Amino acid sequence: MSSPSPQADSTLTTSVLADNPSGMTLEGTNTYLIGDPDAETVVVVDPGPAEGAEQHLEAVLEAAGDRRVELILVTHHHGDHTGAVDLFAARTGAPVRGGSPDWSRGAAPLVPGERIPAAGVVITAWHTPGHTSDSFSFALPDDGAAGSVLTGDTVLGRGTTVIDHPDGTLADYLRSLETLIALGDATVLPAHGPVLPSMAQVGTIYRNHRQQRLDQARQALAGLEEGQRNAASIDELARLLSHTVYPDIDERVRPAAVKSLSAQLAFLENESDEG
Repeated sequence: MSSPSPQADSTLTTSVLADNPSGMTLEGTNTYLIGDPDAETVVVVDPGPAEGAEQHLEAVLEAAGDRRVELILVTHHHGDHTGAVDLFAARTGAPVRGGSPDWSRGAAPLVPGERIPAAGVVITAWHTPGHTSDSFSFALPDDGAAGSVLTGDTVLGRGTTVIDHPDGTLADYLRSLETLIALGDATVLPAHGPVLPSMAQVGTIYRNHRQQRLDQARQALAGLEEGQRNAASIDELARLLSHTVYPDIDERVRPAAVKSLSAQLAFLENESDEG
């Protein structure tokens, strides 16, 4: 398969789509190149999966043109984002920075809220856990009139994201959405799916959706017999209730839905304990 053409997503970013479409990754993973158009270097975000990495790297380097890769950033540890990290680092000589030491190469892990000057721009690294504990989003306040933000899997271009319980938690996710909503009308540059306008608008939709899912989980719990509620673990409860809360979901992504439901049930359990 030939590599997709680079997509100019904003004034300061271009994306190259990895060839890894699936029910979870949508059309595939978007690898972003960040840089001022006049800069001599670029920053690469999310090198993509191990499968097809050589071809994807060539497509990314072609999109970079004569600009050197100065830095590689990863939004979180999942393999469809980090599988090609070592290949990209070896071929470009660029350091890699992620939210944990496991995904940093030749540089320190990301610090929440730090400002990273690179490729003629300033990138703000926001820690936005929830999808995973090490999830980061990268804001570009000077990208167009309202700025832009690379959201990784915290906000997708279509549908909603998975809370990867127990590593990800719903409490963290809801707090992260508030962080992103505060960016106002920044353009949303997701790791999967199309570019979206207005982070505040999209984030509010995501927040309302999570509250609706919590209401559904409460109702499903209320419909269980007492013995079922008390005897099962959170994960067992989630599997039991998933067909009630997600009756029409594509079975290929049901395991991911069960993880999100586990996160909802854990959130409700903590809410009950605090009450």
